[in-house]
Amino acid sequence: MAALKAVHVSDVPNLDQVPENALYSTRFPKAGEVGRSVWKPAKFLVIGHRGNGMNILQSTDRRMKAIKENSILSFNTAAKFPVDFVEFDVQVTSDGIPVIFHDNFILTEENDAVQERRVTELSLCEFMGYGLQKEAGKVGKSLLRKSKEGRLMSWNVETDDSLCTLEEVFTQVNPRLGFNIELKFDDNIVYEEEHLVWTLRCILGVVFDHAGDRPIVFSSFQPDAALLVRKLQSNYPVFFLTNGGTEIYTDVRRNSLEEAIKLSLEGGLQGIVCAVKAIFRNPGAVNKIKESKLCLMTYGQLNNVPEAVYMQHLMGVEGVIVDFVEQITDAVSNLMSPGGNDKKQDGGEDEDSELLVPTTKESSRPVFSQRELSFLLKLIPELIQHQ
Repeated sequence: MAALKAVHVSDVPNLDQVPENALYSTRFPKAGEVGRSVWKPAKFLVIGHRGNGMNILQSTDRRMKAIKENSILSFNTAAKFPVDFVEFDVQVTSDGIPVIFHDNFILTEENDAVQERRVTELSLCEFMGYGLQKEAGKVGKSLLRKSKEGRLMSWNVETDDSLCTLEEVFTQVNPRLGFNIELKFDDNIVYEEEHLVWTLRCILGVVFDHAGDRPIVFSSFQPDAALLVRKLQSNYPVFFLTNGGTEIYTDVRRNSLEEAIKLSLEGGLQGIVCAVKAIFRNPGAVNKIKESKLCLMTYGQLNNVPEAVYMQHLMGVEGVIVDFVEQITDAVSNLMSPGGNDKKQDGGEDEDSELLVPTTKESSRPVFSQRELSFLLKLIPELIQHQ
């Protein structure tokens, strides 16, 4: 797909200027007619990343290649544990069908040559022809995956499952699970407004038809997609995804937590999902986000470390996206149970504690119990390892 004309949603001040037939919910006033609503979860949320965890095929940890990511099997496996939501990536095929797939390109091998196709340029029939097939006896195209380092690997997992559509996920996944729907777009393409609206309209159509009472949260790294989906509907909260400056993009709105806060407030979004490393590097940002009445959740491999998750709970983060669903839900249940010791204890000041847990007043530094300090001591090596 060639690069397209950029759009900034600030140039579209109300829904009357969204292309004709744009889809929005009629259950609430149009998003352009309401102010920003505040969304706060009733409890600390644990969200399964791409279901029961993403696949890292080169990993030596078998949990990273146990079940095919972004599959109905993976979502329902996560539902066996006390997880609140599952997160998954939605793209739209060339014939307008929302499907679940993370990567921008899908790879296979044919006649000893690697074939690469952009997911959004495939029809639904072409997309569903990859990988394990639902029909007995039918063989799909082999699936390959390219690592960040460019290494090609067969997409082999211990328990495979077929590719799926958004509609199938709604109809076949345990109804108690909430859905964190990531609106997936290519970082290397500048999209026209018309294309963004068409894509979001396809996704929203399925959501409105099938969501029922299921909790839904939208999120996107694409700033204009996040702003537009907020304008197109007001039923469900919208979060801006950001790495908080750990990587730099040409769109400055993606390059810092400060920009993420600004975009979220100006666009009426309900929260931010930030790379956990950015939060630990800049803990003072947590207070700024909380003071702005934005909800804060995080993603990243440090969220597979129970001590890192617990520290975020103490800092005021309201949810974490994790790969090790069973281990982290168990740890959260133990650490944050009503009888657990997750409250700050009275005691003397700790000069270094303010570096990790920000406070609004210098005089009210948090003081940790011995149990909490032990978590900090375990966390520091993990932070150094992941720098």
